[in-house]
Amino acid sequence: MEDIFGKALLDYQAGKYSEDIKTYSSLDEEDCIPLPYLFRDYKTMPYLEQKALELCKGKVLDIGSGAGNHSIHLQNKGFDVTALDASPGAIEVCKIRGVDCTVQSTILDYTGAQFDTLLLLMNGIGLAGKLQSLGSFLKHLSALLRPNGQILLDSSDIIYMFEQDDDGGYWIPDNGVYYGEVTFTMEYKGAKGRPFPWLYLDFNTLQNACLANNLQCELVSEGNHYDYLAKLLPQQ
Repeated sequence: MEDIFGKALLDYQAGKYSEDIKTYSSLDEEDCIPLPYLFRDYKTMPYLEQKALELCKGKVLDIGSGAGNHSIHLQNKGFDVTALDASPGAIEVCKIRGVDCTVQSTILDYTGAQFDTLLLLMNGIGLAGKLQSLGSFLKHLSALLRPNGQILLDSSDIIYMFEQDDDGGYWIPDNGVYYGEVTFTMEYKGAKGRPFPWLYLDFNTLQNACLANNLQCELVSEGNHYDYLAKLLPQQ
């Protein structure tokens, strides 16, 4: 399968930046991911990401590490951090940028170790794909936690993308599918990847899923636009 994301990161890393990644989703027609944003430093990260990095403790697994921004920051702070990404190109970029410990794998295929902090930023919980897969996804994450470990994740309630009526209610399609389930396709330099599912979660839905899977769910902070940072802990 072509590594669209990884190719774009490798190009940017090599100084061959000429265009951004185009994205097509089931919600809107076309958008883009600016490549410079995928190489941001701590100072230019959104507040919720900065807050999550401040809350990290112990041995950290950076899930969906991309170009390694979070891993690099934590490593520079003295953390034992592992960058994990399914994209071979992303992991190559992490190595080039100096991340000491990297793993090229999907999170569901990874069972290598246990950690004090699992970090899922840039809507990392989206890797669950669909709401019906969320329970097994959370169970897998729990199995990667050391005693007293934590999961830090951010997500967004995308209810705002649907039309509102005069009473403030939202017009959500009644098709039996949770409104936060989105299908994405990426395109870079004329090459299109395969469509993939992605999950945006409102906090209450996340909280209910956590309760059903023996996890405490704490709302740490809310962003400016329906986004939030949550901390998940095993039920004692």
